[in-house]
Amino acid sequence: MKPFMDDNFLLSNETAVRLYHDFAKSMPIIDYHCHLSPQQIYENTSFANLTEAWLYGDHYKWRAMRANGEEERFVTGGEGVDDYERFEAWARTVPQTIGNPLYQWSHLELRRFFGVNELINEKNAPAIWEQVNAKLASGGFKARDLIKMSNVEVICTTDDPADSLEYHIAIKQLDDFNVQVLPSFRPDKALEINRATFLEWLGKLEEASGGPIGSYDALLAALEARVDFFNEVGCKVSDHALDYVAYAESTKEEAAAIFAKALKGERVSLEEEKQYKTYTLLFLGRLYAKHGWAMQFHINAARNNSTRMFGKIGPDTGFDSINDSAVAYPLVRLLDALDLDDSLPKTIVYSLNAKDNDVLGSIIGSFQGGGVPGKIQLGSAWWFNDTKNGMLDQMNALANLGLLSRFVGMLTDSRSFLSYTRHEYFRRLLCNLLGEWVENGEAPSDMELLGDMVQNISYRNAKAYFGF
Repeated sequence: MKPFMDDNFLLSNETAVRLYHDFAKSMPIIDYHCHLSPQQIYENTSFANLTEAWLYGDHYKWRAMRANGEEERFVTGGEGVDDYERFEAWARTVPQTIGNPLYQWSHLELRRFFGVNELINEKNAPAIWEQVNAKLASGGFKARDLIKMSNVEVICTTDDPADSLEYHIAIKQLDDFNVQVLPSFRPDKALEINRATFLEWLGKLEEASGGPIGSYDALLAALEARVDFFNEVGCKVSDHALDYVAYAESTKEEAAAIFAKALKGERVSLEEEKQYKTYTLLFLGRLYAKHGWAMQFHINAARNNSTRMFGKIGPDTGFDSINDSAVAYPLVRLLDALDLDDSLPKTIVYSLNAKDNDVLGSIIGSFQGGGVPGKIQLGSAWWFNDTKNGMLDQMNALANLGLLSRFVGMLTDSRSFLSYTRHEYFRRLLCNLLGEWVENGEAPSDMELLGDMVQNISYRNAKAYFGF
């Protein structure tokens, strides 16, 4: 019987052990998609206690706490509940998460950052609380400290076109912090023409772009100006939450008429929404190609399922799930429309529904080329899929249908500065997968070849792909 989470956990054979410890373990991290706050990074936020560092904003943990029967006030906070009580609720929950990656992730976070090797539970919660809080108070565990402790080289945050990027600009001026913190262009609010907040957001874009947006031409000009600005600040990647992939043929005139309806507060039909989204997304894709950016599509999330809880505490609070909309036809049409005039940017496609792995893995093979290794990527196992099985399924699908060796690897997609241990989790699984192939005689026992492959997937591929 192996001890719990020893140095070789998740590594089931000698080849995997060598690949991880000799090649993967010490590679820097490129976190090319996350939701960390650039303001917190610039201000080098101190965390008052473990709850603030560990539980604030972590909807993965919140979902588990609700499933364990914890009252909402102990999950997301409420009147009369202090941070220790919320931590205590999580300590009650952790032992119940065996089988969920949260169990291993939580212990990795405690071990790697704070040197806590005990199995957390309700009994030892007070001691762990005191031990970690003492370290947090010591001054060496601020936001930038945690990033440097994790050997992070590049962070790409998620930023709206109307954002000022003032903190990204300020971070560049820091003398004692050499991690690149770059913006990512996330124009979801420009595409979601039927959302109640669309007109309010247009007002923010007007302020950011410095002019009125009274027409579709003005919108496109404002978006292009913001893309140019993001590019000047160092942006290398865009991101789109396509909960469903829209494709409907549209002329510019049709898209402009649809936008005009929205400006007047009129309801836009679903077909019109698809036409507007298609034309606008193709316009943006061509801009990304011009600047050499990578374009990311995050597909098939069903968001804010609980209307009641959305009304109480808003979005991104753990009430989302996997969607099952069709992706093949509309995605192919979108990519083909850009490819037709040689304006398809480097693109990473993710689906929250693992059933799409093979579909996406085959689609990306249709649009490779242009001398760019892995130009179109099957994105890493994302959100509900960044589990042991989910990561292995994604890597196997990519290996079966494309080139695993050109994969740009793991990202955190997280709001927590403690989530970088997920890269260790991923690298261990990658090494074990390759090790199993070697042990089964399916791949050669060539440490130079495989070690190079592991380091490329862990770090070098992303560095080259995004041009950091």
